[in-house]
Amino acid sequence: MEHTPAEVVAYVFVGLAVIVVVARLVGRLAVRLGQPAVVGEIIAGIALGPSLLGALPGDLDQLLFPADVRPYLNVLAQLGLVLFMFIVGLEVDLSFIRGRERIAFTVSAASILLPFALGIGLAFLLHPRHDVVGGDAVGFVAFALFLGVAMSITAFPVLARILGERGMHRTPTGVLALACAAVDDVFAWALLAVVVAVTVGGTFTGVAQILLLTVAFALVVFLVLRPLLRRLVARYEHHGRLTPDMLALVLVGVLASAFVTEEIGIHFIFGAFLFGVAMPRTGAAALNREVLDRIEQVSVLLLLPVFFVVTGLGVDIGGLSAQNLVELVLVLLVAVAGKWVGASVAARSQGVPRRQATSLGVLMNTRGLTELVILNIGVGLGVLDGTMFTLLVLMAVVTTVMTAPLLRVTYPPRAVQRDIEAAERAALGLPDAFTVLVVVGDPEADAPLVQLAGDLAGHERPAHLVLSRVLPARPGLEVASGLGQELGLIAASGDQLRRLCRPAEERGLTTSVSARFSDDPWQVVRAQAATTAADVVLVRAGWGSPGGAPTADDELAAAVVQVHGDGAEDGVWLHVDGSPDARTAVRLAAQLVTARGVPLGLVAGDGWRSRRQADGVAELLEKAGLTVHRVAAAPSTGLHLGPAGLAGVAEDGVLLAVLAGTDDRDRDLTETVAGVETAPALPPGDQVT
Repeated sequence: MEHTPAEVVAYVFVGLAVIVVVARLVGRLAVRLGQPAVVGEIIAGIALGPSLLGALPGDLDQLLFPADVRPYLNVLAQLGLVLFMFIVGLEVDLSFIRGRERIAFTVSAASILLPFALGIGLAFLLHPRHDVVGGDAVGFVAFALFLGVAMSITAFPVLARILGERGMHRTPTGVLALACAAVDDVFAWALLAVVVAVTVGGTFTGVAQILLLTVAFALVVFLVLRPLLRRLVARYEHHGRLTPDMLALVLVGVLASAFVTEEIGIHFIFGAFLFGVAMPRTGAAALNREVLDRIEQVSVLLLLPVFFVVTGLGVDIGGLSAQNLVELVLVLLVAVAGKWVGASVAARSQGVPRRQATSLGVLMNTRGLTELVILNIGVGLGVLDGTMFTLLVLMAVVTTVMTAPLLRVTYPPRAVQRDIEAAERAALGLPDAFTVLVVVGDPEADAPLVQLAGDLAGHERPAHLVLSRVLPARPGLEVASGLGQELGLIAASGDQLRRLCRPAEERGLTTSVSARFSDDPWQVVRAQAATTAADVVLVRAGWGSPGGAPTADDELAAAVVQVHGDGAEDGVWLHVDGSPDARTAVRLAAQLVTARGVPLGLVAGDGWRSRRQADGVAELLEKAGLTVHRVAAAPSTGLHLGPAGLAGVAEDGVLLAVLAGTDDRDRDLTETVAGVETAPALPPGDQVT
């Protein structure tokens, strides 16, 4: 049924209203579920197509978006795409990679090349079933190249949004992820431009002509247009705001650049992207922010949701067969494994800790809107049929949706918060001191604990000791009835603790003391550990109420070390297994031996797994410059460190039973001993035996 021009306009207006409402509602729902709003908007676009709306009685998708209305919606969608690609180019900030060039380029290259190669391999299986589009045969090379690019892309804008919503953009992992994604963006779009040139050019001469014209245009943009665009900064500073003429100039540049690259033959999105990259950066933060604010108002609220609907009209999930679902599983396996293995293994090869490398692999799997851009190019060039397009759109949605929940596993909120606090302290110029909280029960009997606490700090600088004494509360205490005596006890305890601090202060450690009354001593220690950001809580075994002592389920950030025994401390013996408690014991043992200038005896449990873990510990500690001796069984004397469940040390030895805090549970072994590598060697006169 054909409509009059007036009816077409009316349908366009109604369709736009429905699109905006549904996109906003589903976008808000996505945010409530912990997903970026753009994920909800993509799902809303799919739902308004044949996958959901069209599956209902009455062909509602055809009724709402008639065939003669869709070309007008497509024009609006393409305009939204042009503005979006300009925004992507404007937000590409390679300053993220400063100081991280080697890691960023290595991770980005691996996270593109591996999935690209796997995608080409997958094309051998999928091409025979998807080699005809609209009655025309699709060449294997074009199909394989597009599939490889589809596997390789990372959506920088969505990734940045996920990091921003979790506060991770302020952490080392977040900054590294942004650096890798920025480089990935540049690599991926350049690769896509080559793929489009190969597909459109056909012959070697045609491909070469398109690539040469593209390079020539890029040179004009960066060598001619970019210097001219710098004048915008001066005009912006002169007016103090973004004027309509300045915004109009930017929009004309975006649209003209899009036109040029479309005429060249590599697609209009590349012109918009290049113009965004060419926008001035130096001194232009305020200008670019205003440009983004103005353009995003129209692009994000209106035009991009139209693009999602136009995309969704080509997605028919209900039309997938059982064999198509098998293909979907293969596509997901290649996409996820290629990105995750490529990024995480490359990061590990560059010395990035395991948790950080794993999180990078998860983040680089974010595809989102950027993937839809590539897939629409593939459809427009006649490379992807409807079924293949549907499978790849589903892959884009699944890989984006899974990012946030997987990130909570690989990079838990407590680890994020710890890294944010460390970054904030560094930004304020505050030292991130290694803090040991010493719980003193009897000032005379527990004096050796202070010496031990200083040794546990090793060569960490700055290092801080906090001595705390919790006195039992006296029931029935009233104002003006014994209060002076209580204050006297607090003052006397403070004096005793300050005397205990003097040897530690002579070693260059800063100290502070605390004394208070409480009928719940462990609760006081928990509060003090949180307030002082303690790394270790050192306490004599049996102190306080046994039922109040921390357990493995405790949300205490600091490691708790309980000291058993008062025997000789000639040697330091480390008992290892694969538990977080044992990993923490490794770090503390390394600190002890660097402080005392003695070798470390390493004791492994029975079985090949324990021996393998001991080999890994020995290798890392030897790389840190420590002398490590492997023994089958440690002597009963000496200082023994091991996990909280360690038993079997004779009474004449001293046992330090280590319970990992929540901070340590998130670290792998490499991170645990990383700080030891910078520990300076002890001068001969400072060795302690």
